Amino acid sequence: MRYRRLPIEIESPEQRGYGTLRCNLTESSFADSPAGDLTAGLQDLLLCYGDHAGLPRLRELIAAQGSCLAKDDVLVTPGAAAALFIANTSLLEPEDRLLVVRPNYATNIETPRLLGCAVDFLDLSFERGWRLDPAELERRLSPRTALVSLTVPHNPTGAMMTEADLRRVIAIVEGRGARLLLDETYRDMAFGEPLPMAAALSTRAISVSSLSKTYGLPGIRAGWLACRDKALMETFLAAKEQIVICGSILDEEVAARALERRAATLPGVRRRIAEHFSIVKEWISREESLEWVEPSGGVVCFPRLRDGVDPERFYLALEARGTFVGPGHWFEMDRRFFRLGYGWPKTEELREGLGAISEALVAARPIPSK
Repeated sequence: MRYRRLPIEIESPEQRGYGTLRCNLTESSFADSPAGDLTAGLQDLLLCYGDHAGLPRLRELIAAQGSCLAKDDVLVTPGAAAALFIANTSLLEPEDRLLVVRPNYATNIETPRLLGCAVDFLDLSFERGWRLDPAELERRLSPRTALVSLTVPHNPTGAMMTEADLRRVIAIVEGRGARLLLDETYRDMAFGEPLPMAAALSTRAISVSSLSKTYGLPGIRAGWLACRDKALMETFLAAKEQIVICGSILDEEVAARALERRAATLPGVRRRIAEHFSIVKEWISREESLEWVEPSGGVVCFPRLRDGVDPERFYLALEARGTFVGPGHWFEMDRRFFRLGYGWPKTEELREGLGAISEALVAARPIPSK
């Protein structure tokens, strides 16, 4: 495969250097968490090869989030990115077709392209509220469609799907003999009741998630695949063994400790998200140069510059103010769109960054003629 670096990675804050940014509004996660007592007593942990499928205790904790799931239905991976890579490379051949929602996290599109399969897009639109229409999905399926790839809550728009629509999508995919890959990385950050894990609803569904986004733990690289198809899980395990053999003993122990505190952690996370969302919502209601579809989950939104605002002048003016957002081209979209992450920054940084966006919008408007 001919790998290429993607704009979202090349231009990411961690590659630019966090010290070069005053206000980082690009992140699609909750604030990064310190290790704290998650690592207490680990000096005695034996650094051996671990269970190839992942720490059993960790897999049990993940399985407990979905009805009828068992630990053997879970494969722990080095982050959700690795889970997506394993699923795509295990399920797609050059003669297959993939139907994938767009805009999307770049890996969900780029890995299938590297495999040489045909990639069909289910394009969401601003005008339709970024809503995924199951009927449109059904129309876009081909007899050669082997995999349907969706993300809910959606990145970068924060759009949600109803449980009824999710069940309808699963029924459509099952009826065509395809499989559903559902990136559920933001599931715990739905504004209302989270959707059921897709893997709990069908043996044709694969759920992917991680601790990077909701729990602010991207540094431990802990993600997972969940699926109730035993033969397919054996294939996924074989793929993992070919790539990394097993995961990090340290990472998986810390991940298990974090999930053991899930019930205590989530209320504070959701409270902070709600506070920051209200700040963004109030700000954007006053910003005449922007329009948006109000998100229903996650920690990102995807505003659009109104006509009359020059995107290139906007981004230059914003960078001059030390503020960074995720431009539309990160998601194969027009640069009039940008992803604004509001869960990661501190409250004062969020307010300052929003102020910088307002200033940049003024700077990017045409100068009135006399």
